[in-house]
Amino acid sequence: MQVTNQMGDQHNAPTGKGKGPNYVLPFILITSLFFLWGMAHGLDGILIPHLKKACQLNNRQSTLIDTAIYLAYFLMAIPAGMIIKKIGYKNSIITGLLVFATGAFLFVPSANTRSYDMFLIALFIIGCGLTILETSANPYAAILGPPESSSFRLNLAASFNGLAVSVAGFLGGFFILSGINHTPEQMAAMPEAERLSYLASEAAAVKMPYIVLGTVLVLVAILFYFMHLPSMKSEHTEVEVKPGFFSVLKHRHLSWAVVAQFFYVGAQVCVTSFFIRIAQKEAGLDEKMAAYYYGIYGLLFMIGRFTGTFFLKFVKDYVLLSIYAVLSTILCAVAIYGTGVYVIYALWGIGFFMSIMFPTIFALGLVGLKNNTETGSSWLVMSIIGGAILPYGMGTLIDMNHDDIQSGYLIPLVCFLIILYFGVFGHKVKK
Repeated sequence: MQVTNQMGDQHNAPTGKGKGPNYVLPFILITSLFFLWGMAHGLDGILIPHLKKACQLNNRQSTLIDTAIYLAYFLMAIPAGMIIKKIGYKNSIITGLLVFATGAFLFVPSANTRSYDMFLIALFIIGCGLTILETSANPYAAILGPPESSSFRLNLAASFNGLAVSVAGFLGGFFILSGINHTPEQMAAMPEAERLSYLASEAAAVKMPYIVLGTVLVLVAILFYFMHLPSMKSEHTEVEVKPGFFSVLKHRHLSWAVVAQFFYVGAQVCVTSFFIRIAQKEAGLDEKMAAYYYGIYGLLFMIGRFTGTFFLKFVKDYVLLSIYAVLSTILCAVAIYGTGVYVIYALWGIGFFMSIMFPTIFALGLVGLKNNTETGSSWLVMSIIGGAILPYGMGTLIDMNHDDIQSGYLIPLVCFLIILYFGVFGHKVKK
């Protein structure tokens, strides 16, 4: 494989022996993207309880925040792959950053009007930007070096995604959540003017954080514009026949990776979406303290990524994935049947063991696809729609059980069992 940078210079791709310094800065820049979209997803865990309060929603309605973002992943996955082929990785990354920033800035009019529909539109646009970024950055990180270490590189980059979840939890709890909660009876007893003032104040809390986020995204896009990123091109000149978009699913391991990724993303979003609610209800924490515990969850997610990346040097990726799936299943059972602070401890453990799942499933699904990597990547990104569907089902289940948050964690438990099957059997490549 050759690497051709934006100026047209050619270099030998790293082969595992003495990687050249050419790839250090590109990898750092790509890793920064993992941090940025981690911030977006980390803030979702804050937005769900916050907008539930500010816009007076039930559990099922509040999960439409997840639906808006992950539906965008599904709808934009194929266009994102086409954009990469048309304009390349670098320009696709810039495009994704600017679309992401547009959605962030739309939080201002959404908050001013306290319109939940407008919030959902803004989040959908953010999801479109994230799709372009992830479709670009995940395969780019995977191929920026020898194939046998693709899982290692993806997990290393994704470790900063975990750091962002922690940062989002702490900052979101401080700048967005007010710590003021009123029961439905208290809200009904308020004078109309006082009630509207309270709700407007709650909605306005999201404006400054998202203005700052949007500004940072624009600045990073400018940085990428002036930087030179290597572009991966095959050095082979023979024509390689590519299967169609659906035909690529004949690769059995890719098909199972798509299924596993669907349920993994659904499980992760279910756990984070209701973390603050379950911390309040089962552990008796107030809103701001629950957000602090959510930040610790993100910190453990990050630590799990780093330690998982370390373990991948000694343990096969599918073996580690299977072990972590078993442990996550057990901890989900504790979250369902446990009491008090032990529920929070279980969720922290789930965060730690979930940490390596997305990049590991992604890398295992792309094994051996060669010139069909972009198509396989699009399928794996499309499978993220699990984050749109399963949390909505979890919210519905919780509402059906009279706001019993613990009962909803049955859904991620089933998801981890499916991931376990992929780790043991589904990942195997059959020619």
